[in-house]
Amino acid sequence: MFNEWFGLIFVIINFCFVLMFYRLFGKTGLFVWIGISTVLANLQVVKMIEIFGLTATLGNTMYGTAFLVTDILNERYGKQDAKKAVWLGFLTLLSMTVIMQLVLLFKPHEIDFAQDALSTIFHLLPRIALGSLCAYLVSQFADVYLFNLIRKRFPKDHQFWIRNNGSTMVSQLLDTLIFTSIAFIGVVPFNEWTQIFITTYLLKWIVALLDTPFGYIAKKFPK
Repeated sequence: MFNEWFGLIFVIINFCFVLMFYRLFGKTGLFVWIGISTVLANLQVVKMIEIFGLTATLGNTMYGTAFLVTDILNERYGKQDAKKAVWLGFLTLLSMTVIMQLVLLFKPHEIDFAQDALSTIFHLLPRIALGSLCAYLVSQFADVYLFNLIRKRFPKDHQFWIRNNGSTMVSQLLDTLIFTSIAFIGVVPFNEWTQIFITTYLLKWIVALLDTPFGYIAKKFPK
């Protein structure tokens, strides 16, 4: 049960950092966190763990913080700032992917010890990289759109949990479907793809539920 309990603590720590960045640096802190979350999520995803009896990759929690940030920006500053954050995250992910592929092309010195480790982490198959970029862009813009659509039906301040969970859970479903389809369909048997899809979305769904209290706390901070 270590991973389950430690996973809960890990989620709380991640969302507490989001609140700290927002409280100390305001809207700028949220934009900075978008860049941090996209980079760290894609570093963590190479590590496999077992949680609740399921095999999963890390990165779902950090990735989930990006959706919380765009929801906070949407809630407090409007759709344009949320869309700006999406593009910031996408270009951060794109530049990291391209630059680190170029880094790996440098011929290492004979005393170098980092090439193999860097290659393990950053050497991405084209389908994985494409799936990650496409899934991020589509799901994040879907989250911004759905948040505003739901807000028209549930506009009251105390209904933030409906806007937050409704937009995030649907957009995370899109994200999981797009990424796993591009990355794994035709590469692994269909039943294995189905398991990857279900377990990945289930973990994202749990993270989406847990972020709501932190969203309410953020709403109390001065703009």
